[in-house]
Amino acid sequence: MNLHAETVEKSLLAGRWNSQLDPEAHPILQLAKATVDGDFRTVLTSKYAKEVFQVNNIQVSVDQPFAELLLWKLRSVDDEQERELIQLILAVACLHTFVQVNWTGPNLNFKLSDIISFSPHQPSISEEALSAKAIAELAYGGEPACHLAQFPVLFRFAQIILGFPYVHCRYTPWWRLRAAIIHERLLDEPVPLSPEVLDSLAPLVETTSSDPDFAGRLLLEQGLLEHIFSHDKAAAELFVRAARASGLQYELTGALGKRTKFQQNDLSQLVLLAESRNTHNSPDEKNLANQAKDLYRSGTDGVATTRQVSLPETLLLNDDTLLEQTQFTSTATITGEAALSHLDPSSQPPLHPLDQCILLSLCLNVRNTSPSHGLTAEQMSPYVARVISHPQNWSVHTMALLLRSRLEASRTRTVERSTLQLQALVDQMPTADSELSERLLYFHSIPLPSKWEMERELALRFLSIGVVKSALEIFERLEMWEEVVKCWQSMERNDKAISIVRDLLEGRKEEAESVTAKAKNLPTSRRVSMDIAREAKLWCLLGDLEPDNAMEHYERAWKLSMETSGRAMRSLGGYYFARGKFADAVTCLQRAVTINPLITRSWFVLGCAHVRLENWEGGRDAFSRCVAIDDEDAESWNNLATMYLRLDAAKKSPQDGGMDRDGDRSDKAEIFSNKMLAFRALKRGLKYSYDNWRMWSNYMIIAVDVGELSEACRAQARIVEECADKVGVECVDDEVLERLVDAVTRRQGDDPDRPTTASQQGMVTGAVPNEDRGLLRRVVDLLERTILPRVSSSRIFRTYARLLTWQSRWEDALNAHLDAYRCGPAGTFERGETDVEKWRSAVNEVGEIEDILANFGPRVENFDWKHQGRSILRTFIGRSKDFEDEPEWPRLTEMLDCLRSEE
Repeated sequence: MNLHAETVEKSLLAGRWNSQLDPEAHPILQLAKATVDGDFRTVLTSKYAKEVFQVNNIQVSVDQPFAELLLWKLRSVDDEQERELIQLILAVACLHTFVQVNWTGPNLNFKLSDIISFSPHQPSISEEALSAKAIAELAYGGEPACHLAQFPVLFRFAQIILGFPYVHCRYTPWWRLRAAIIHERLLDEPVPLSPEVLDSLAPLVETTSSDPDFAGRLLLEQGLLEHIFSHDKAAAELFVRAARASGLQYELTGALGKRTKFQQNDLSQLVLLAESRNTHNSPDEKNLANQAKDLYRSGTDGVATTRQVSLPETLLLNDDTLLEQTQFTSTATITGEAALSHLDPSSQPPLHPLDQCILLSLCLNVRNTSPSHGLTAEQMSPYVARVISHPQNWSVHTMALLLRSRLEASRTRTVERSTLQLQALVDQMPTADSELSERLLYFHSIPLPSKWEMERELALRFLSIGVVKSALEIFERLEMWEEVVKCWQSMERNDKAISIVRDLLEGRKEEAESVTAKAKNLPTSRRVSMDIAREAKLWCLLGDLEPDNAMEHYERAWKLSMETSGRAMRSLGGYYFARGKFADAVTCLQRAVTINPLITRSWFVLGCAHVRLENWEGGRDAFSRCVAIDDEDAESWNNLATMYLRLDAAKKSPQDGGMDRDGDRSDKAEIFSNKMLAFRALKRGLKYSYDNWRMWSNYMIIAVDVGELSEACRAQARIVEECADKVGVECVDDEVLERLVDAVTRRQGDDPDRPTTASQQGMVTGAVPNEDRGLLRRVVDLLERTILPRVSSSRIFRTYARLLTWQSRWEDALNAHLDAYRCGPAGTFERGETDVEKWRSAVNEVGEIEDILANFGPRVENFDWKHQGRSILRTFIGRSKDFEDEPEWPRLTEMLDCLRSEE
């Protein structure tokens, strides 16, 4: 019989049963429909499940891995396609049951003993032992799995079944991706996946390209995986592709409106215009749209409220100033695109739930790729508001409310609703106010936190507003001992934190019981069973609390974990680095990054240790990995540039005056290549640290060295803007400024005294930006708009005068020379000065300004340069009467007599 296996697979992926399939036609179809409907008890207690989850008759031991403990065979099914389909159905049922109990709720209506089949003569294994065993097997890449996960055995079952080879079920790689994402959420830190997981998805991308919903879902879920790894650019690209595939059109723009109750004038408000594709041809989409229309009614205040209880409770703000939502008074946007110009900002149509998931993902990406300040929150809010305005799915609406709660946590007028809304979301999880199938429908398309993560977030929210006791109670109930320790440390009770960790390790305290607050001591014989990874983590935590014995605790954690604890090596490496044992730090951190290469901090400290050891190549490789993981790490970009420059210095011998040791051209080319790499690294880092004047200073020097003078000009301008108020004229590098002017005035083939008009204006077509005419405008702007309005010195004015002279701007050049004179020793010379050397230097300056007046003065119309020269001489002579006996004195009188004789 034809089971329409591909249609069944699509129904499982979409979470919605295809009406063309008759479940009564075959038992396997009944099983598949029960999985889609969320009736997992029926699926996992079926005859097929009992056969697959039968305990091996040969031997039963808790020490056996699950892959050997059970049979994992379907002997009653001969057809290979049917067998693969049943296996996939069981895997999906196990996976979604695990999701139900840990993410979406409600609570399960069966036990683990109802699923695993033990023979009558076999010794049974307790559910606690099986769960502990599953948590231990789920530890991956040196990172422990969260022990709070309920029914981890089912997730382990799903992993094992999905790991079987599949020939007929073509969408199995997609389920492996979903299982991998859930596994990453269970780990303390993200761990790199096997390349096979992503490589196997390539054929599916082409297969689903003709189906907008499936194509959008697949790209969106791939983007969420990149989001977990903090690969923000890759995630953003996938999110945009998902929007394009699903037909979602959106635009972030502005429209006139009001945000407060007492606002009189309409102001431009940020709004997200969005519209789903035309889906009227799909019966399922028609039903979805009709449900959305029937689901809401408009309240008296214009806020959408629900008739049914199938959605999470949306709390009102009830503020005396702020409106519940922005009231747009104009139907026209400021810069609306033609495709969305017909949308009214105050009355937009409902979006498809998948498109809502895409918008929430784009909102997350705004947070990851922008600085943490109010502007980012303002940019994220329209995405969330667009989704909240038309709730259509339980999980999607929960995620939208959670994001709004996070955005409102930092504002005084909204922090109360933020905390209460988060509490309401936590309380709704175990309830059965909505169907399980609805909760699971779009679960894989949003980064919905698990129950314990949401409770942890609530505790952190309590902690941020000073409610430490409530936060402490939640952390203790969740057995999040690191956060418990931080709470006690915030109350300056370090001794209490140490006591808790020691009680856990020595068995005087049993996890999952709130005995800390009651100060009870359990008997030592009552030993808590925990997996090795978590015990190693506790030893690391104790090492953090006891610096004097930290090394012993970290080493014990490393040995206890059988050399698999990345946390132990990270902590030990940091311990050695802080105490100057850089070689030992390198050894430990190399092990740490081998276990988990996705933690940026480990690579950064490793690079710093290599720097201290003057191992420039090792430092280069470490900082390269830092920016590969997080390309917005400005400090790593800066250090990487330093490593390239150090590699250049290492290739030169101090005995040969900086020449290459062998004089080979290839070495010179390599040195220049390293300098260019350093230049590009700094240029990239400055995008994310625009206000760091030290990086700009390094960038300026390297830019001059590699001939990127236009960039050096920009860097000097930024340094002046950042530092002029603090350090004054010291913010200007005179040598760099003079070199920039030299590059402008150094022209070949033209008379420097007669530049063309276009050249003087810096607008010559085809001009090279780092030479003469192409650089002119940048240098002129640097001097006239940036430097001189803020700081000045004699040397700066002389450099400026030289540029003006080259431009034949005689009057401006003469004024610049006069300003240089006023800033120099002669212009600032005061009566009563006794320093002879300073006076002699001032005499030379007077002679120079007199020569400049004689040369430039005749070229300036209506300027009496002789009078100016006499005035300068008389003023200086009057201030330096005490030096009449010096041999340079007659020079001053001669210059004055010469000017008088020319009258």
